[in-house]
Amino acid sequence: MVTVNGTALDIAGQPLEGYLTGEGYDKKRIAVELNGEIVPKAQYGQTVLKDGDALEVVSFVGGG
Repeated sequence: MVTVNGTALDIAGQPLEGYLTGEGYDKKRIAVELNGEIVPKAQYGQTVLKDGDALEVVSFVGGG
């Protein structure tokens, strides 16, 4: 199980990029933290989610 923004999901073994794409995230408008460390966008494809990982995905919202 991987905890994503406080919710436990059965996505261990999946690449981070695959999860983000599947959930419809716009990779240009998010920041991702994995186990307390920011994941550079260039590493999304090589980062594989593991059992026990904690993932936080933050979306940037524009406005005025």
